Amino acid sequence: MLTTGLLGFAIGVTMALTGAGGGILGVPALVFGLRLTVAQAGPVALFAVSLAAALGATLGLRAGVVRYRAAGFIALVGMIASPVGLWAASRVPNGPLAGIFGLVLGWVALQMLRRGAAPSEGGDPQPVPGRKSPPCVRSPRTGRFVWTRPCTLALAACGLLAGLLSGLLGVGGGFVIVPMLTRISDLPMRSIVATSLAVIMLVSASGVVYATLGGSMQWNIALPFAGGAVAGMLGGRVVANRITGHHLQQVFACVAAFVALAMLYKSATVLFGAQ
Repeated sequence: MLTTGLLGFAIGVTMALTGAGGGILGVPALVFGLRLTVAQAGPVALFAVSLAAALGATLGLRAGVVRYRAAGFIALVGMIASPVGLWAASRVPNGPLAGIFGLVLGWVALQMLRRGAAPSEGGDPQPVPGRKSPPCVRSPRTGRFVWTRPCTLALAACGLLAGLLSGLLGVGGGFVIVPMLTRISDLPMRSIVATSLAVIMLVSASGVVYATLGGSMQWNIALPFAGGAVAGMLGGRVVANRITGHHLQQVFACVAAFVALAMLYKSATVLFGAQ
């Protein structure tokens, strides 16, 4: 029980600091810490991530930094795609699934290392000479997105990918949403993180419902893990503004790279050990 709660606490802190990483590190934490399979760990991680993200999104709404219309649209697409990922996860053996997880996590680490000069938590993104304007830009008059066709398609693609990965790997999708919103919008990083948490809350909650109805949720593990994640989210927000976004990304990328290698090693052990 204590170990489960501490693992959840670490995931909540990660989400508070980065707006991502809860599920992408929560699943490996459960796999290595509690000896669950990837398919078993996924629903548990989703439940914890959904609660922690709900807390972060609520605080972001109170601060007025959540783009709730965009979050709702991305989440709607993600909810439609999530059952497809859950269906696939139930049919893929644990070895290959761990390998897929490791590859995805390695890609995340590489992308975060490349974005070492990303904007800080509260600052506006700086224009890059020669780069076109992103498809989703805010109206100078209202501060809300101008919903053009390219913007709608870009947000839909974000939701589709986040939903598929949420169901398949038991991740909230923040590691996809944050970099995609950074690329396709002109939002400041603080708003991107808060909007990402709102999407994670909705998509993860739908995944929890699907998993519960399918009988794959282990509540004896999910409840203490989620309690720790919520506590970690509260604690992480206390120090979030004292650490620069650059340093957060570098630390997270190094941790993610290490965990990715561990997941790939586990996958290879299962695959070749079975032969």
